[in-house]
Amino acid sequence: MDVASILRKSCRMYRDSVAVTFEGRSQTYAQLWERACRLANALADLGLSPGDRVAVLADNQLESVEQAAGIALAGLVRCPMYALNPASTHAYMLDNVGASACIVQDTYAADLAGVRDQVPTLKHLIVTGEETPGAGLSYEPLLASASADDPGVVTSPDDNHIIRFSAGTTGRPKGIVHSVAGWLAMGNEFFLAGPRIEAGDAYLVASPMSHAAGLTIWAMLAGGARFVLMPSFDPARFLETIERERCAVTMVVPTMVQMLAAVPEAKARDLSSLKVVNYGAAPISERALKAGLELWGNIMCQFYGQSEAAPATVLAPRYHVPDGSGRERRRLGSAGRPTLNSVVTVRDDDKVLGVGQTGEICVNTPGAMKGIWADPEATAARFTADGSVRTRDMGYLDEDGFLYLVDRKEDMIISGGYNIWPLEVENALAAHPDVQEVAVVGVPDDKWGESVFAVVVLAEGSTATQESLIEFAKERVGSVKRPRRVEISTEPLPKSVVGKLLRRQVREKFWTGQDHGIHGA
Repeated sequence: MDVASILRKSCRMYRDSVAVTFEGRSQTYAQLWERACRLANALADLGLSPGDRVAVLADNQLESVEQAAGIALAGLVRCPMYALNPASTHAYMLDNVGASACIVQDTYAADLAGVRDQVPTLKHLIVTGEETPGAGLSYEPLLASASADDPGVVTSPDDNHIIRFSAGTTGRPKGIVHSVAGWLAMGNEFFLAGPRIEAGDAYLVASPMSHAAGLTIWAMLAGGARFVLMPSFDPARFLETIERERCAVTMVVPTMVQMLAAVPEAKARDLSSLKVVNYGAAPISERALKAGLELWGNIMCQFYGQSEAAPATVLAPRYHVPDGSGRERRRLGSAGRPTLNSVVTVRDDDKVLGVGQTGEICVNTPGAMKGIWADPEATAARFTADGSVRTRDMGYLDEDGFLYLVDRKEDMIISGGYNIWPLEVENALAAHPDVQEVAVVGVPDDKWGESVFAVVVLAEGSTATQESLIEFAKERVGSVKRPRRVEISTEPLPKSVVGKLLRRQVREKFWTGQDHGIHGA
């Protein structure tokens, strides 16, 4: 099965059903098909050929799904870009993949127009929304002038389908290439791991479609689901939308769960339509987990994976038992078990390690990447001899096959010869009732080489001190791993647009500077 076949079938079976809802407007499956065909033909009329790259820079909008569909129908390779990045990063991404065209929301058109001369391959800017004189072609007139006929482009399973950029947590973003077959298999694997989604079920999308929220787009459309898109996440509107649209499924990150539980009228909302709340991207605290379970019941489903390979594991609702036995509570700290068609191993280089041994997590999953764009050396470095993806995450498997993440390989702190994983210290500090957010990194230390440094954001009204936090951590992780310095920040910690902590930015801020009001112990 290819994307065009899925779209043809779904748009015939569900033609009068609503496919997309956005801000009071909607689009049926029949309308989605017509506009996707028009976009595919318009791109071909501009001279683009199958395999060419088309970038998309926009917030969630009514046109989001039709743009993904139209680019696929034309046999082109979609390259989602991230609205929060600066113009210089947009230029880098466009140039890196050699984009021939970019569909850009009017809000960001001026930024792209300003860096267009830095991307020699970029022939066309196509602007959605309000016309922006001089910025590029207007989206609606372009579609209106194009044919609504099926473009009839044939793709093969191994053709490039999408290039997703890494979040850039360790440097400049890299283009992660997925084939047609791999991207479809990824969506199906997510579907197999959760409750059945029926035709007409509403999928609430409040985080960017350019990120994890868009991973299941073809599986959702194949099943006749309805996308309910929000332009951005707003906790009160999110809950109101679930109730009004009777949403069945959504995807969140742990920080969103905390924000939702804090909405004053949250528990008064009727959220009974929800079948599953998927979450991932970052570890969830026991406090946030309990808040989520109290809000919508035991329907939370954690997925672990990355742009290069997803999904790898799933922690199903039946394992979310915060008040259970010691064994059940311990599992809450895991990333779950491998999904139906995934195999997870833990390795030291190429040697597969045993139960309980910490090493690099390697994943063989149907949703694995094809490679890293234009970088065969980096691609080869990320695959094992048997085709598993090296995740660069460290962890171990227990006797029941549950995966426990220890940390990122490059985040390890070596202090006085001891290997210290920041996540362990972060979890210890996060257990403090006054700690709202925490980041742990290594900083230079004349005596130890590196020492453990923590930045914490405290809950409003907290009276916790730096010294008391250090002592709290020491009781849980010991004197070697406890932070030697703590800074209390009044600003939120830096995160990616999907809520993942950006330790690199914390580290960069404090790596050379030691005089930041930091207190030691």
